Order: sequence, then C-alpha cells, then structure tokens
Amino acid sequence: MSDKKIIIAIDGYSSSGKSTMARALAAKIGYRYIDSGAMYRAVTLYALNNGIIDSQGNIDLPALVSALPSIRIDFKPMPDGTQHTLLNGEDVETEIRQLRVSDNVSPVAAVKEVRTALTDMQRSLGSDKGIVMDGRDIGTTVFPQAELKIFVNASAEMRARRRFLEMSNKGDIVNYEEVLANVVRRDHIDETRAESPLRRADDAIDLDNSQMTIDEQDGWLEEQFHRALNR
Repeated sequence: MSDKKIIIAIDGYSSSGKSTMARALAAKIGYRYIDSGAMYRAVTLYALNNGIIDSQGNIDLPALVSALPSIRIDFKPMPDGTQHTLLNGEDVETEIRQLRVSDNVSPVAAVKEVRTALTDMQRSLGSDKGIVMDGRDIGTTVFPQAELKIFVNASAEMRARRRFLEMSNKGDIVNYEEVLANVVRRDHIDETRAESPLRRADDAIDLDNSQMTIDEQDGWLEEQFHRALNR
C-alpha cells in the first residue's frame, strides 16, 4: 500500500448504502471511517432527550443553538471492526438508529449553526487525510478538495426496503410504509434546505447501486480508490 493518503467523500441519499460501503472500504485499506450522519443523529437525540424538540417535531432553535457547546461526539472502535457513536461519553449507537431520531434528524441537520459546528468537527477529523467519510455534503462543503468523491443513489422504494429489513433484523417494530414515508420526507428536506443541500459534486462519480450486491459495490469502490490513489 502506498504511503500516500487521500480523502474519500461518499455522499448520497438516505439509506442508499453509503455507510456500509464506506465502512467496508475503510477497513480494507486501513483508513479511518467517519459516519457524519451519526453526528447529526447524535445532536438530534440530545435535542429529543432534553425537550428541545417537542412531540410535534417543533424545534426550539435558541435552545438548540445554546446547547451545541455542551454536545460532545466521539467514535468508539468495536472488536468486530465497526464503530459506535458516543454522545457525551455515552454509547448511543442503538438509540440514534431508531425511527424517532430518523423522523427528526433532517430538520435538525438543516439548522445553519448545527451544520457549522459539525462541519468544523468533521474537517478536524480529516485534517491528516487517510479518511473515508460519508454524508450529504462531504464532497461539496466539508471536503471539496477530496481526491475521490462518490455520489450514491437508489430508488426510494429500494432504500426503504433496505432500511426496513435492517431495522426489523435489529428487532425494531416498524412497518414498510412508515419507513418509505420517512425516506421520501428526508429526501425532500435534504434537497431543499438552505444550508449545504444534498447535491452531487461536479467532479463526483455516480453510483446507482439498486441492482448491485454488497460485494459488487465494495469491489467497484475499491477500484475507484486505487484509480484515485494512482492519479
């Protein structure tokens, strides 16, 4: 493996499989993996648990902005090669994947002050390169200088099916229609927000993985990595 290190930015729609492929590539090539979406989910969980988001989904914006300096997000490597998200020292990996967080994360992620705070954290994490980061605006806002940018998509129905199966396998009680509605709603918010909306970077490589197996997409991504490394 070359001593040269690069930044790999993988952006795409909710439940498009970008985290799975980013995590697998990072493990294969010995890079650090950062799930930027988990950071927004952690902020959302904090807001839900502290009454900053009410039962109707309304956000107390002044309270959320005031709370940001009190929110510390870290990542803990696990023996199986995955990582868990820590919120102020507490492992919240299971909680941040629940539907109550999914239903509220896009509005929280649209808040300018939240995006600014987390973008600063993300840039700090990637300052030495050798990182694979996935999210919505990694290649456009966080690391526009990234040497490899991927934009991942699949149909809303396919993404909802994947998310439904993932949650069901974890024992969560959900129904497909609710998950699909959540995916469609998040797509709309992500695409239309004022701050760093979800869009494809001009120099990103497109990947529609609707009909690909995990092995196929992992192989494809590794090939793109080696091409970028050797440029």
